[in-house]
Amino acid sequence: MSKKLFVGNLSFEVTDFDLEDLFKQYGEVVSAKVILDRDTSRSRGFGFVEMSSESSAQSSIDALNGTEVKGRAINVSIAKERTDDRGGFRNSGGGGFKKRRNSY
Repeated sequence: MSKKLFVGNLSFEVTDFDLEDLFKQYGEVVSAKVILDRDTSRSRGFGFVEMSSESSAQSSIDALNGTEVKGRAINVSIAKERTDDRGGFRNSGGGGFKKRRNSY
């Protein structure tokens, strides 16, 4: 079963290929993706790597977490499952502008 890893604090110079190359020495890399800003197409400083097995994912974490890559100490951990709750402002039924009725 494959395991997805979160890789944070990446240098803006790191590419998908760099990420794959870094992790493949610890096992088979299923996918490697640096997340880009949709407006500027510039790296957002983090990415995800999917390893083919749990053991290769754990050995990657043990070996790479805290190591320096292109001038920055990267953070490697198990990725959390994505949920629909993205935070931010929600309409919760209160507050907001309400038009007043004239009661003359």
